[in-house]
Amino acid sequence: MRTRGFTLVELVMVILIIGIVAMSLSVYVKPTVDGYFDVRRRADLTDMADTALRRMGTDIHRAVPNSIRSVSAGCFQLVPTVAGGRYRMAHDTVNDSPPPPCVPSATCSAPLDVTAATTVFDVLSPLASVPAKDDWVVVGNQNTDDVYLGGNRGRIAAAPTVPRASDGLHRIVVVSSQFPAGYDGGRFVVVPDGEKTVIYSCVGNALYRKVTADFVRADANACNGAADGVVVATDVLGCTFIHSPNQGATQQSGFVWMRLELGRSGESVALAHGVHVDNVP
Repeated sequence: MRTRGFTLVELVMVILIIGIVAMSLSVYVKPTVDGYFDVRRRADLTDMADTALRRMGTDIHRAVPNSIRSVSAGCFQLVPTVAGGRYRMAHDTVNDSPPPPCVPSATCSAPLDVTAATTVFDVLSPLASVPAKDDWVVVGNQNTDDVYLGGNRGRIAAAPTVPRASDGLHRIVVVSSQFPAGYDGGRFVVVPDGEKTVIYSCVGNALYRKVTADFVRADANACNGAADGVVVATDVLGCTFIHSPNQGATQQSGFVWMRLELGRSGESVALAHGVHVDNVP
C-alpha cells in the first residue's frame, strides 16, 4: 500500500483557511471579550464610588451639628459623634436630700449648670454608646468654630456611673468646664477621644479619610497631609464637595453634595450623592 503526504498547494490552502477563521474570530470574538472586561471595570469603579459616597454620608449624618467645614472643592472635615442624649437641666425638687440647691451626691441630683463651671451632670435619656474616660461632651454647637476652638466642650474625667433611678440613667463627670445654654431640651453629643475630627480629601488619584488627634481646623496643608490616612477610593479622576450650611427659612438643616469621578484603562464613571445635614441634634 502506497502512502502519500500532502502537496504544497494543500498546505497553502490549509494555512489560508486557518488565517480566515482566525481573522473572523478576532473580528467577532475580541470585541465581545473586550466588552466584558469593560463592563467589569465600570462595575468595579461604580461599586467603589458608591461605597465611598455612602461612607462619607454615614460620617456626615453622625457629625456634631454645624461641625462640617468645606476647606476646598476636594476637601472637607467634620467632628464625629458616638452618642448623644439629654442632660438634667434642674434639680429634682421632690427627691433630692437635702432640698435643692444641694451638692450632687448619692441623694442629690446633678443638673448641668450653664451659669457656672460644671464638673458633673446626670443624663436623662438612653445613650447609644456609653462614653469612655477622655471622650468629649459637646453642648450647643451653634457656630462651626465653637467645637474646634473648645468653647462648648468638656473632657470626660471618669467612666460614667449610674445614679438613683429618679436622677437619670447615667452620671457623667467632666473636667471643670463652662458650657453654653445649648439647644432646647438640654441636648448634648459625645465625641470619641480617638477620633476628634475626620478629614476627607482627594490627593493625587485617591480619596483619603484621615482621623486627627486634636480639634484642629483643617487648612490646605492638612488636606494634602490626609494622604497618610485610610484610602477610601482609588483611580480618582476628580472629586467635588459642596456644603450649603443653612438652607430654608429655619436654617436648621444643611446639605452636602458630593461627586466622585473614577477611571481605569479608558473607562470612567461619575456618581453624585447628596446628604441632608441636621444642624440641631
